[in-house]
Amino acid sequence: MGQKKFNLGVYIVISLIMLLLLRLWDLQILEGDKYRKLSEENRLRMIKTPAARGIIYDRNGYPLVQNKPFFSVSLLLDKNKPVNIKELSRLVGIDPSNLEQRIQKHDSPFVPIRLKQGLTFAEVAYIEARRSDFPGLYIETEISREYLYGKTAAHVVGYLGKINPHQLDDNNFRGLPSDAFVGQWGMERLFDNELRGQAGERVVEVNAVGRQLRLIKDIAPLVGSDLRLSIDINVQKAAEEAFGDKSGALIALNPKSGEILSMVSLPSFDPNQFSRGITQKEWNSIIHDRKKPMLNRAIQSQYPPGSIFKIITAIAALEEGIIDPLTKINCTGGLNYGRWTFGCWKKGGHGSVDMHRAIVESCDVYFYEVGRRLGIEKIYKYAVLFGLGKETGVDMPPLKEKKGLIPTADWKKERLKLPWYLGDTFISAIGQGFITMTPLQAAMMIATFANGGYIYKPTFMVGKQEPIQKINLKPETINIISSALAGAVNEPNGTAFNSRSSVVKIAGKTGTAQVVAKGRRVSGEHLKDHAWFVAYAPFENPEIAVAVFVEHGGGGGAVAAPIAKRVIEAYFDSRNIEIVKRE
Repeated sequence: MGQKKFNLGVYIVISLIMLLLLRLWDLQILEGDKYRKLSEENRLRMIKTPAARGIIYDRNGYPLVQNKPFFSVSLLLDKNKPVNIKELSRLVGIDPSNLEQRIQKHDSPFVPIRLKQGLTFAEVAYIEARRSDFPGLYIETEISREYLYGKTAAHVVGYLGKINPHQLDDNNFRGLPSDAFVGQWGMERLFDNELRGQAGERVVEVNAVGRQLRLIKDIAPLVGSDLRLSIDINVQKAAEEAFGDKSGALIALNPKSGEILSMVSLPSFDPNQFSRGITQKEWNSIIHDRKKPMLNRAIQSQYPPGSIFKIITAIAALEEGIIDPLTKINCTGGLNYGRWTFGCWKKGGHGSVDMHRAIVESCDVYFYEVGRRLGIEKIYKYAVLFGLGKETGVDMPPLKEKKGLIPTADWKKERLKLPWYLGDTFISAIGQGFITMTPLQAAMMIATFANGGYIYKPTFMVGKQEPIQKINLKPETINIISSALAGAVNEPNGTAFNSRSSVVKIAGKTGTAQVVAKGRRVSGEHLKDHAWFVAYAPFENPEIAVAVFVEHGGGGGAVAAPIAKRVIEAYFDSRNIEIVKRE
């Protein structure tokens, strides 16, 4: 009996040993890779090392941005260790119910939960001092931006933001973490690949409470390339300050290269809001702002150009030979056509004027008559030659620039089902009616005239480029009109005489674009005329061409011209500083 019990005991022990061996064989052989992987994942932690983003500079080497760390706190769940929701919520500053809901919805033990982002240094220190109570809790560091000039040049420089769902399928962003910072606007977006660099990776061994024991592998990040823009930040600041609280746009170009020295769109926005992780409340405030700060008025808004368009009408008249520059036309304050009267801005009239005086004093009646002799098709021909009615080709992602409109009789018939009247030609000749252009197109127009007819693609990059087109203008056409544009600023009866400069000789043309028809009794700031001014300097050898548009600003000579003067003088001040710096 005793022997039987002994044998039974032996069998049981052997069976247990066999079961244990089978289990060990199962763990080591059949499922060895699985548990080895789990062990490694618990022991090893891969940490992405963010790459420093390239710095954006202005043309003179002044940095417009700087990199700054962006901290987030994440939690890697351990299903065998329940989370103390109450204590964790207190530590990271998250509502307990929200935290619990996010943890319950999370279904991967190997993908961390991003709990909170945009942490301050104080928050990082506080969490680091207490995170030993939560082994899966750790701080992640990314690279974000600080925009040194805030709202100044925001539409040009752009901003960084988290990858959006549409970009996840874009090859340009393949391989990046789903919450990485990328360029979303302006130059930050256009040159994102070059500026971004390449993240590194560190593999570290950690203990049970998540503390680092040793470094296993370290792949250094590749720093992004720096970027030098054509804009002059001193000119940009002067331009935005000159607008005060007015809305509008300004573009300053180098007429010999197409380099954009300044692009202003006001009101603007603060890109730092985006780089630190914009809240839904902040975003709603921006997009519902009636002044539309995200609208780039320089390329996305199109307006009647008013009298700055008389430059095109004058060029067409001289090139086509339909009027002698010395021929005089009598202005009595208006022109009668059937039962309509087309008035001049000067009620008493200008008297007998030739082309020089008509441009200097911006006589409407003179240009009504010139328009009548030209006809709309010839006006259209020269407007299109100067790039109006089509895109300039400027790169400003994600925005698409407007084309503006130069009408013809066929356009009106097709679009409005109406014939073209002579009255349409009258008002087109002075830049009213159906004609519209963007401020950038206006800048291109005056820059092309200033350089003798060469059209360059507008660019934010420094460097000479070849013109994309040459307009063959007669030398006498250029001389006659340029002399009149200089007179508009420097002669006592010129419409921009109050904006003449003691620093440099400026040539230019004012414009006032009607928002409502003359004679209508209306009131309200939003119904005031728009103010325009286009100019270049120095008169003898132009280095800068400027277009200023002030939304509902009133008269071009009183409002827009002083802004252009200040910008032109700031450009020469800035250039002189740079010359001294180089010497």
